[in-house]
Amino acid sequence: MWFIGAILGAILAAQMHSGLWIVGLLAGGALGWAMGSRARQLNEERFRAIDGRLTRIEVELGRLAGLRVSGSAGADAAVSRPARAASPTSGEQVSVAEAHGERVVAGERPERDVAVAATAALAGAERSAVARPARVPERAKEPAGESPGERAAGPVVDWLLRGNVMARVGVVILFFGVAFLLKYTYQHVHVPIELRVSGVAFGAVVLLVIGWRLRSRRTGYALALQAGGVGLLYLTIFAALRLFGLLPPGPAFVLLLAVVGLAAALAVLQDARSLAALGAAGGFLAPILASTGAGDHVALFAYYAVLNVGILAIAWFRSWRVLNLLGFAFTFGIATVWGVLRYRPEHFASTEPFLVLFFVIYVAIAVLFSQREPGTVERHIDTTLVFGVPLIAFALQVGLVRDFACGSAWSALAVGAFYLLLARALWSRRGEGQRLVVESFLALGISFTTLAVPLAFDGRWTSAAWALEGAAIVWVGVRQQRLAARAFGVVLQLLAGFFYIDDLGRAAGPWPVLNSVWLGALLLAIAGLFSGWLLQIRRPGLVPAERWLAHALLAWGVVWWVGGGLHEIDRHVPHALRGNAALGLVSASCLAFGWLEQRLNWPAMRVPALALLPAMVVFAVLIPGQATHPFAHAGYIAWPAAFAAHLWLLWRRDGSPGAGHEWLHAAGFWLFAALGAWELAWAIDRWVDGRAAWPLIGWALFPGALLGVLALRGERLGWPVATHLPSYLRSGGVPLAAFLAIWSVVGSFASDGDPWPLSYLPVLNPLDLAQAGALIVVATWYVAVRRLGLWPGDALPLPVAAALAGAAAFFWANSVLLRALHHWAGVPLHFAALAGSDLVQASLSLFWTLIALAAMVLATRRGWRALWLSGAGLLAVVVVKLLLVDLSNAGTLERIVSFVGVGLLMLLIGYLAPAPPVGKGDAR
Repeated sequence: MWFIGAILGAILAAQMHSGLWIVGLLAGGALGWAMGSRARQLNEERFRAIDGRLTRIEVELGRLAGLRVSGSAGADAAVSRPARAASPTSGEQVSVAEAHGERVVAGERPERDVAVAATAALAGAERSAVARPARVPERAKEPAGESPGERAAGPVVDWLLRGNVMARVGVVILFFGVAFLLKYTYQHVHVPIELRVSGVAFGAVVLLVIGWRLRSRRTGYALALQAGGVGLLYLTIFAALRLFGLLPPGPAFVLLLAVVGLAAALAVLQDARSLAALGAAGGFLAPILASTGAGDHVALFAYYAVLNVGILAIAWFRSWRVLNLLGFAFTFGIATVWGVLRYRPEHFASTEPFLVLFFVIYVAIAVLFSQREPGTVERHIDTTLVFGVPLIAFALQVGLVRDFACGSAWSALAVGAFYLLLARALWSRRGEGQRLVVESFLALGISFTTLAVPLAFDGRWTSAAWALEGAAIVWVGVRQQRLAARAFGVVLQLLAGFFYIDDLGRAAGPWPVLNSVWLGALLLAIAGLFSGWLLQIRRPGLVPAERWLAHALLAWGVVWWVGGGLHEIDRHVPHALRGNAALGLVSASCLAFGWLEQRLNWPAMRVPALALLPAMVVFAVLIPGQATHPFAHAGYIAWPAAFAAHLWLLWRRDGSPGAGHEWLHAAGFWLFAALGAWELAWAIDRWVDGRAAWPLIGWALFPGALLGVLALRGERLGWPVATHLPSYLRSGGVPLAAFLAIWSVVGSFASDGDPWPLSYLPVLNPLDLAQAGALIVVATWYVAVRRLGLWPGDALPLPVAAALAGAAAFFWANSVLLRALHHWAGVPLHFAALAGSDLVQASLSLFWTLIALAAMVLATRRGWRALWLSGAGLLAVVVVKLLLVDLSNAGTLERIVSFVGVGLLMLLIGYLAPAPPVGKGDAR
């Protein structure tokens, strides 16, 4: 009652003033509630009165049946007949009467008995009518929830409350002391210089003598004294030569050579590495500590040459690696400092012979070191000397020849030829006995010979040389199982990369590919990839903390390869073609990586190989900044080639374990659908000159066609679809189905469906047909995945899917209606205009009611209870809309049409489908 009263009150109040409908809604609801309460009260009072009357009648009937006076047989018969007539079908009432018939009240008069009998007869007839409600057909048809009080509230209310609910509602809705002493005394002490120098030399000899005499008792102490004496002798001779001019150069170098020989003899006789090292260190430091800054570089390097000859002489007898490294570090370190601070081009002729001499000395020391190891085959090589000597010497050489045309290239070629000839000579002499050092020299020879090519174009030598040296050192470190060598090789490659980046600002050669920028990056990439592969195949021999280096070096090499290629494209390819040229480079690179994975049994290489698809996604995202559609600027070549490479890589890995490959199939399918839709939409837009709804349709045609083919013929398409059907139909299909569903919704807001140059017809226009087709394709796809037991078909219940399909169809139908009103009635297709249009609101109300009518009638005939309830819910929405929207359109024809049309349709529903059908599982 309150609901009906609210609807009636709202309608009546709106008739008086459109803004008073809410007041009428509340007042009508309150009035309806009051009326219902009053009806229930009247009903209860009436039943109490009837029950009391029936009780009195039963008492009187009992008394009448109990009168058995001997002289009144006729009266007894008269009483008996009415008593039986009063309740002919109620055995219980007869038995009650008979029970009461045993009672005899003396003195009652016959007239009273007759009156009681008549009254009982009348009451019995009334009682029988009340006692047989189940026999009345009209009441049997009433809803079970209808109370008798509703039937007793008057004829108008009784009419409103009778019948089915639908009909009723149808209506209403993050060292030095000595050197310092010499200098100090030179500046402050006025003692004859000859005396000072002689005193220092005498002290050095004293140290040597004491040390020699103590060699067998206190070896360590004796060696320290001897080393100090040798160092003082070096320092004294050099000071007499350079500081004081007491000795001419010839005698000075003879003395220096004698000291070198003395130190070498002492060290060899006592097998004292420390003596040799200390003596050498003193000798190298002497000119530095005693220098005044105005010395001659020829004398300095000649002095160092004498020292290095002494180290070479010791290396002939002893394999003292510490001494070798000490001499190497001092010689090339001091030479580098001098070169940076003092070198001038006019010094070339006086410095080049010394550099060559130092280079040859330390190469010879490295060869002697490997030959002095016991056994027929050398166990170790001095990787620091083998690879460090050419690295530092070549760097110094390039500094010397930087003003010569192609000086670096000729130097690299000379060094490469030297190492190749040396490797050949050593192999001919000892063969397998020196395989390791021969292989190292061979690698160096090839590297420097190769390096001569980019250096012939410009001076970008450091990074390439260091990268190749680093790769060679890693190789030797793997062969010798030496962690320090491997680490040094890796660090060297990192430094090479740093120097390369630091040098990028310099000019490069004009030729594409044949320039130092590209070739330098190529050599860095080759060095990194080679080192990563070495560590991968020797992984069991690595320490656990080092194993990640294989992957890091692989990534390092890939980055240099791709980065160098992209830089070359940026320099030499026209701007419009750069994106697709880069895509072609990445596709070819990933194909090469996939081939290397299979050819070299290199599992880690699968990661850069399968990185093609993510790279394709990145290029697809970058397209809008470079072109208007994917096939522009030779994209029609680059993109098909990229997808072919992607499928080839997946085919090579077909059958390999891992769910990631399945997702690669699906993601490739997504990208293919997206790019195809983009290209088709662009083509349609170009054909129709960007007009109307045609370009929007292109975005759904390609994905819809792909999804439809998958759903209908996916099992018969062959590889890769049939082989990986879940990947394509489930993982690949879900995003496409979601896209089509979203497109159907967005399309209704993004376009008015103008089919220019065609005329507009509801449903029979491109946008409406495309939206309907998209929904049908999604439904077909759902049926296919449900049939195959794939998600979401096995997770989404059929009733829920049906409800979603119905909601989508309802939305599409409303879109068709609104577009028709826009084209035929001129209603602007904007929310504000649609919401304020009386025609639109009336049309929606009638249209929704018609949909509800069709749904409820179909549900009644097929026994689909859920569909009937959905239609009833839609009708409830229509009623609320009528009250909240249509009702405010005071005095308009549309409001009249809304209410009359909806009311008539709901009455028709009440006639054809008044109650929900009994579905399966419902109580009957």
